[in-house]
Amino acid sequence: MSFDVHAVRADFPILSRKVNDRPLVYLDNGASAQKPRQVIEAVSQAYADEYANVHRGLHYLSNLATDKYEAVRGTIARFLNASDAEEVIFTSGSTEAINLVSYGWAAPRLTAGDEIVLSVLEHHANIVPWHFLRERQGVVLKWVEPEPDGSLPPEKMLAAVGPRTRLIAVTHMSNVTGTVVDVGAIARGTDVPVLVDGSQAAVHMPVDVPALGVDFYCITGHKLYGPSGSGAIWISRERQHEMRPFLGGGDMIRTVTRDGVDYAEPPLKFEAGTPGIVNQIGLGVALEYLMDLGMENIAAHERVLRDHARDRLRALNWLNIQGDAADKGAIFSLTMEGAHAHDISTILDKRGIAVRAGTHCAMPLMDFYGVSASARASFAMYNTVEEVDALIDGLQFCRELFA
Repeated sequence: MSFDVHAVRADFPILSRKVNDRPLVYLDNGASAQKPRQVIEAVSQAYADEYANVHRGLHYLSNLATDKYEAVRGTIARFLNASDAEEVIFTSGSTEAINLVSYGWAAPRLTAGDEIVLSVLEHHANIVPWHFLRERQGVVLKWVEPEPDGSLPPEKMLAAVGPRTRLIAVTHMSNVTGTVVDVGAIARGTDVPVLVDGSQAAVHMPVDVPALGVDFYCITGHKLYGPSGSGAIWISRERQHEMRPFLGGGDMIRTVTRDGVDYAEPPLKFEAGTPGIVNQIGLGVALEYLMDLGMENIAAHERVLRDHARDRLRALNWLNIQGDAADKGAIFSLTMEGAHAHDISTILDKRGIAVRAGTHCAMPLMDFYGVSASARASFAMYNTVEEVDALIDGLQFCRELFA
């Protein structure tokens, strides 16, 4: 199936609007992606015609909601090429997913002096939960810096592994630089369990968790063109059985008495309380949409955007690109001497161009590059080469203002 970006754009109602009397050029996809009509309509239908709580009802609407909700587990498994849908645990996104692993798997197993290996590329969601263990249990965080171009060779991560390393936690794609990390090579190079933050990578490229050989892989729905508050983590059966529950409440139990609790089997064991039913249904629709388009087709289109953007940005010798590895997604973190990132973002916004400015929840990486903030342009499958050129024109306008 060929990829028609204009047909894709037609599925996203917001892309036809104007901002500040200019056509919207939405380049803040690394923070959150826009939603196709199919997802919007599915969410609306679920609330308008099909809503009920799941699992506990015997009536028609509850059974219908339960069937649609539980079907998403299988959809996520197919999206990740996982063979067992019960290895998929629903979460509100990657932040909850990583905290689930920190509290449910790592906290009971790690003691003072045990090590977790992290890269400096990580989002705060894959840093702060491990700091909890450092603060509370004396766990040691071992940091691995990327190369100056933003690349992270697997051998650098593996070189940090020692006899007391209990976990490697690493991103599959940096949300700041777009760097793609060969997490499969890391997993193959060690017996230490590997947790992968797939929040960015799963949006832009095919993911095959069995082929990667990792133990934990999380995704977040709002970046995958689905609703906010949706997401999941794939956890191998072996690791699931090593985990304690993170949250306690309804649905994650078989029986509760005054004297004890008998927990449900995974995945329900890790899914307490009334879930984000409609959010997850919307995520399922979003993933079906992506799979219909073909992740390889999406990746090929975004490579064209990446290469065009890289060529044009490199030609602006007054612009600094933080991390420009050969293997990267279409994400660019930029600084300009004499202009704060917030100024760049504000000026671009006046031209209808949405980018993000700040530290991008990656302060250690900002420190590594010696910048306090950057402007980030992050592209998605619905962006076009013409929008790359609009960004370049906007940056040149910024330069003229601050020259």
